[in-house]
Amino acid sequence: MTFDLWWLTYPLLGLVVGFLAGLLGIGGGGIMVPMLATLFLAQGFPREQVVHMALGTSMATIMLTSASSLRAHHARGAVSWEIVRRITPGILMGTFFGTFIASRLNTVPLAVFFACFMSFVASQMWYDIKPKPSRELPGQAGMSAVGLFIGFISALVAIGGGSLSVPFMVWCNVEARRAIGTSAAIGFPIALAGTAGYLVNGWADAGMPPHTLGYIHLPALVLVGGVSVLMAPLGAACAHRMPVATLRKIFAGILILLALKMLYGVFA
Repeated sequence: MTFDLWWLTYPLLGLVVGFLAGLLGIGGGGIMVPMLATLFLAQGFPREQVVHMALGTSMATIMLTSASSLRAHHARGAVSWEIVRRITPGILMGTFFGTFIASRLNTVPLAVFFACFMSFVASQMWYDIKPKPSRELPGQAGMSAVGLFIGFISALVAIGGGSLSVPFMVWCNVEARRAIGTSAAIGFPIALAGTAGYLVNGWADAGMPPHTLGYIHLPALVLVGGVSVLMAPLGAACAHRMPVATLRKIFAGILILLALKMLYGVFA
C-alpha cells in the first residue's frame, strides 16, 4: 500500500471525531461523513462514489470509536444496558437493510437528505423541547420499532445513532448524561450492521479507488479510527463535567455547520 500525503489529514479528523464521540455519545458519523466526502473529492475520487465511500468508511470507523466511548461511559455507570438490550434487535435489522437503500441512491439526493436530517435534529436539541414529565420509554414492541427506525436512518447517513437515540431517550425523560452513555453503546450494533451492509453493497461497484474494500476506504478507517479510539475516553470524561445545556448547544451547532459544509462540497 503506497503512502499518500492526503492520509496525514485522517489522524487530525480522528482527534476531533474521537473527542466528540465521547463527549456527545455519538459515533462521529455526522462529523466524518461530510469531512471524508470533502477529502475524497479533493483526492480526485469519482464524484458518484464519494458519499457512499464516506458513509461506508464512517460506519466502519464508528465500530472502533463507539467501543472505546461505551467503555468509558460504562466505567462511570452511565450506560443503561436494559435499554441497549431492548433496542438492539430493531437496530440491527434496520441498519443492515438501510444500507441497501443508501447504496442505490445518487450522491446529491443522499447528501441533501443527510443535511436536512441533521438540521432537523440540531434544531430539536438547540431549542431543548421538553417532554411531558410522565413520558416513559415504550414497551418492547415500541422499542423494536424505534430501533428499526433509528437503524434505518443511521444507515442512510452513516451515524452511530446518537443524533436520534439521545433526543429520543431525553424525550422519554432519561437523564441526559445517561442518554449519552447509553447512546454510545447503541452505536456499536449500528456500526456492525452498517459496516457489513456497505461492504456487501460496494463489493461489485466498478471503478472504485485503490485501497478500498466495498465502500470502505482502508487508510481512512485505520488512521481515523486508531486516533479516535484514544480520544473518546477524554471526551467522555469531559461530558461528565460539563453542564447539560452546554452539551446540547455544542451538539446542535456542530451538526448544522457540518450539514452546510457537506452541501457546499457536493454542489460546489
